[in-house]
Amino acid sequence: MSAPLLHLDHRAILRLSGPDTRSFLQGLVTNDVTGVTADKAVYAAILTPQGKYMYDMIIMAEGDDLLLDIEAARKTDLMRRLMMYKLRADVTIADETALGVWASLERPAAPGVAVPDPRHAGLGWRLVTTGCPDAPTLDRDDYEQARLRHGVPDGSRDMIPEKYFWLETAAERLHGVSFTKGCYVGQELTARMKHRTNLKKILRPVRVEGGAPDAGTALETETGKAAGEIRTSNGDLALAYFRLEYEDATLCCNGQPVTLL
Repeated sequence: MSAPLLHLDHRAILRLSGPDTRSFLQGLVTNDVTGVTADKAVYAAILTPQGKYMYDMIIMAEGDDLLLDIEAARKTDLMRRLMMYKLRADVTIADETALGVWASLERPAAPGVAVPDPRHAGLGWRLVTTGCPDAPTLDRDDYEQARLRHGVPDGSRDMIPEKYFWLETAAERLHGVSFTKGCYVGQELTARMKHRTNLKKILRPVRVEGGAPDAGTALETETGKAAGEIRTSNGDLALAYFRLEYEDATLCCNGQPVTLL
């Protein structure tokens, strides 16, 4: 039986092709593009010069081309940004509207570009293909529960652009940054945060007894101090933008007990 698939209709694909594709992207994103192969994807982001999140992506290979699995709602802005950086690089950037992004918690049998999700093994596989694959449907709640349990953000639903530092998004744990690849936009501040300071906030999976509330709901200590806020949620699981100083405190949300995962 084919592995169940979930159509991630809020995702889109950009194709980068041309002889300068890898060197062009290597100088922009937080991770090492040389690690992308037919069987291996890389998770990365484009940052502000101050090291703050702007766009994240899963980078896959199809032949000599690179496919960027990105947020559909922010596709036009990202294309504009890439064109701004392109200058004289021999790279073609194409909007692949015929390609869709699918997720599976098992290895998919459908044709297309299929790779393990580079962020966490618990998120299974990513598939990029045309049309609608002949496979059972993966329940969206099952996928969201897996994503939240493993603390994996879903683009700007969880990460506020130009506000969160990249390392505050759990990017290091999710294999979204290389500290050895060399320069990229925002690299200096990211390296400094890694080696010279301690993180004060981070995206963290939490469990809220009785059900997690909507995005923007505050997390508090038992004495009423602000400990963070909920980003996305499903059932009793959520991602929270959390103040690490309260890691050992008793936490609540709307009066309900909160457990850090």
